[in-house]
Amino acid sequence: MGVTFGQQALISMLIHLVVFAVTFWALQSIQLDKLLKKNKVAQGRLLYILLTIAIGSAVSRFLLDYYLWTQQLPTLFE
Repeated sequence: MGVTFGQQALISMLIHLVVFAVTFWALQSIQLDKLLKKNKVAQGRLLYILLTIAIGSAVSRFLLDYYLWTQQLPTLFE
């Protein structure tokens, strides 16, 4: 019993959102404000968002690829 295309899309979206949330939470531990210029709050927030998207996309893509590989692995032994 395979996963339909719609189910796979929903799983992918949920994994991306969860990984983005975890990445954003983890980035909060970095004191990035000390590296930024004064009065550049908007750029600092944008940098947090862009870093979250960049790191989160890479991690979620890895997790989704790994899931796909585990689904394809049984065909190796057929």
